[in-house]
Amino acid sequence: MATGSSQVDELLAQLSWAEKAGQLIQYFYFRLPEGADTEPALGLDPDRQPAMVEEKLRRGEAGSLLFVTDPGEINRLQRLAVEGNRLAIPVLFGFDVIHGLRTILPVPLAMAASWDLELIETAQAVAAREARAVGIHWTFAPMVDVARDPRWGRMVEGAGEDPFLGAAVAAAQVRGFQGDRLGAPDRVIAGPKHLAGYGAALGGRDYDEVNLSDPELWNVYFPPFQAAVAAGAGNVMTAYMSLNGIPATASRWLIQEVLRETWGFDGFVVSDANAVRNLVTHGFSADLTEAGARAVSAGTDLEMAMMDPAYGRLPSAVESGQAGAQTVDTAVRRILQAKFDLGLFDQPYVDEVRAREVLADPTHRDVARQAAERSAVLLRNEGDLLPLDATSLDSIAVLGPLADSRRDTLGPWVFDYDLDETVSVLDGIRALVGDRVRVEHAAAIPVVQRTYPSLFDMFGGNTPSDAPDFDPQVAFAKAVELARDADVAVVVVGEWQNMIGEAASRSSLELPGQQLELVQAVVGTGTPVVLLVMNGRPLDLRWPVENVPAVMDVWYPGTQGGAAVANLLFGAASPGGKLPFTWPRTVGQIPMIYAHTRSHEPDNQARRYWDEASTPLFPFGFGLSYGRFSYAGLRVDRPVIGLEDTVTISVELTNAGERDADEVAQLYLHQRHGTAVRGVRELKGFARSTLAAGQTRTVQFRIGPEQRRYWNAAVRDWVNEASTFDVWVGGDSTAELCTQFRVESSS
Repeated sequence: MATGSSQVDELLAQLSWAEKAGQLIQYFYFRLPEGADTEPALGLDPDRQPAMVEEKLRRGEAGSLLFVTDPGEINRLQRLAVEGNRLAIPVLFGFDVIHGLRTILPVPLAMAASWDLELIETAQAVAAREARAVGIHWTFAPMVDVARDPRWGRMVEGAGEDPFLGAAVAAAQVRGFQGDRLGAPDRVIAGPKHLAGYGAALGGRDYDEVNLSDPELWNVYFPPFQAAVAAGAGNVMTAYMSLNGIPATASRWLIQEVLRETWGFDGFVVSDANAVRNLVTHGFSADLTEAGARAVSAGTDLEMAMMDPAYGRLPSAVESGQAGAQTVDTAVRRILQAKFDLGLFDQPYVDEVRAREVLADPTHRDVARQAAERSAVLLRNEGDLLPLDATSLDSIAVLGPLADSRRDTLGPWVFDYDLDETVSVLDGIRALVGDRVRVEHAAAIPVVQRTYPSLFDMFGGNTPSDAPDFDPQVAFAKAVELARDADVAVVVVGEWQNMIGEAASRSSLELPGQQLELVQAVVGTGTPVVLLVMNGRPLDLRWPVENVPAVMDVWYPGTQGGAAVANLLFGAASPGGKLPFTWPRTVGQIPMIYAHTRSHEPDNQARRYWDEASTPLFPFGFGLSYGRFSYAGLRVDRPVIGLEDTVTISVELTNAGERDADEVAQLYLHQRHGTAVRGVRELKGFARSTLAAGQTRTVQFRIGPEQRRYWNAAVRDWVNEASTFDVWVGGDSTAELCTQFRVESSS
């Protein structure tokens, strides 16, 4: 058994039922701003909540806390638990370290756009180091939900639409957060979420129900979770919604049969906030006692509770027979084991001096800048407008309310950031060009306010963006005039960061406010325009893509975002990111995925709509660069193989351009026939390479049974079939270079 198992059993035997139940509860602990009223939204009393939680700590009836990031406060609360109760069991501190703690990295969707697994692992190791330094032991990340409806705001936290890319990114993030083992120095427990199918909510509406077929679950939505588990994740979080009629938090099939028995997960499972209580809301459980009993019996070990927890009633549920004593003990054992694995019984406290040193480490900012540079996706570059030549420019107009908004540069769902050290796009451009070039800025239009404010705004994760106070007509006219007088106009558009994330779905993909009108007016001046898009989902860019010469998606690039963007604009870095989703033309095309099946009329695939092409604005995997890449010499090492064999696919990749640049070579596979229809193309391999100008490199991919197998509804199992397989390799999912190989059964 794991290290500390004998101590766990010894400790477990000494716990009362009230203490056992307490170990299975994670309490919110935070002090709200003066005057904040959360009673209607969350049922929290801001005056009583801290005192209640502290009393629970003294009595040994709180296993974990969240929303504490100050190391001094963490030490104070830890002492209440360790020194204040008879068994001295330390508390597990969890937090949403989604894309950084103090040093904010690009949002996870942006990191996925880098297609750079080593970078993703390094970046999340930085996040883990900062978190562990201040006393956080566990992050509620990565979010590994596949997202195929960009109306869903939480797609910003994931890796996009593809299960193969999503699985690779999930594993890289787990390795970054957790290291090679639970309890590795400077690392935290990784908590992939939300099991499972959360990203398939009806209408892209957060928290709505999910109805998925078994093939979709096994082939699309499960692979990133399985990859995260295989990478060693110590925790998994359940989803809020019901999956095919059963609330995920009480689904024994999901938690026991799939997660534990099929994938071999041996860590602990936590509910999402209040999800156990919500079993009553769902109409699944009659009361909180039954809700707690059904959740723990299904395998949810720890309840994240904003208010009166259902697990506080577990002692009475055991006494009445609604929950098994052994089931509860098993859950407690998992929580105690995690604390032993982390070394908390030996060292529960934080070195506050070291915490300050780690948070100030300048190498963390270097990683954040590099991550932002490698995540950017160049969508259009007519006439090679980019990169800009600073020596040939006298003036630049930097326009739009997002251009100098440090808060929006960071993106959503961050809490412990430092705005003073955040570099906006305007900051980055001015720092790079210095006094050589005149840089003028105008916000142009007012900040767009949400129609329905999010209850998460109060936590600081989606706080209002910078909101300059000005006359809209005057400001708009000033921006256009600055553009007219400039050598080049850089216009920053997108969504304000509080318009995306949890509880921030949208019914439209249009640019909010008057941003499109601003772009059109600036283009009308005749000044060359570079459009930068700050976003966490595809937006309606049909007009800009037809009329703006250069368009680059910079996402929400984080603490060093402005410095990275400036380097990209002026050629100190070359964009090499690729889209992790299919970019639709309009919201009416959703859902739109590249891996669709052929249907009975494949020749009409692009003409499904009467009023709009049914092709995307940009395909999955798309992204330009400052190089000129070509693919040639695609070949397989063996044209015919057996069911258990592996083929090697090779291609010659050449950078025929005049600049060193990166390219992500992508391999797509299609099984021509079998016992079920397969997608027209499915990503099964990728490799990001840096090539010098004029360089050619051989890129190889190995395609074995693991890449060819799929879950088949007819036999309700995985199959690996004899068939002919088409292979495409290129720079996106529309790659034309093609070859084939045949798989034959041994019989």
